Amino acid sequence: MRPLVILRPEPGASATAARARALGLEVRMHPLFAAETLPWTMPAGDHAALLVTSANAVRLAGALPHLPVHAVGAATAEAAREAGLTIVTTGNRGVGALLETLPDDLRLLHLAGEERILPAQVRQQISSVAVYRMTPLPLPPASLLEGSVAMIHSPAAGRRLAQVSCRRGAVRVAAISEAAAETCGGGWGRIEAADQPNDPALLSLAAKLCEEQAR
Repeated sequence: MRPLVILRPEPGASATAARARALGLEVRMHPLFAAETLPWTMPAGDHAALLVTSANAVRLAGALPHLPVHAVGAATAEAAREAGLTIVTTGNRGVGALLETLPDDLRLLHLAGEERILPAQVRQQISSVAVYRMTPLPLPPASLLEGSVAMIHSPAAGRRLAQVSCRRGAVRVAAISEAAAETCGGGWGRIEAADQPNDPALLSLAAKLCEEQAR
């Protein structure tokens, strides 16, 4: 069985590692980024709710406005709940699918990272505010990756993985989305995207790639 390399930032890396070990996987951790808080101010105008697409945004934003929350996934919703906020919607298929369920012209305050992706066409009025950024950390050595399955949780992580000099054919890649997979480039032994853009689906895919024999 191949070892699993977790490249996401903390504290998510440790959470994913614990779930992976519970599945019997050998885990290696090498976060590619560390989250850094950014100063921010509330944008002008009234907002009906918070749109939260990252648990890090909740953890790092500091004092949060007491607005109902539309969360992109279960982990994000749990972070908002722990911060004392009320969850009204929890998505499971990405921000685009979440926004499709919300009313037209709803005024949303979007707390997010400096690098964020929203659909090109949205029906809501969204004010996005960067409350954190991801600071790059050193790249992993080739020896950590070769013979493993690398988990890619974002397009930014895929771009960092593409910078690693290694025997790509010896590495399998499990990506959280097609967009994240595309940023990894080509030449990998296997590269697949999870069927849903969340950590449980990604871990399920990664476990399959760890367990499958070469083909």
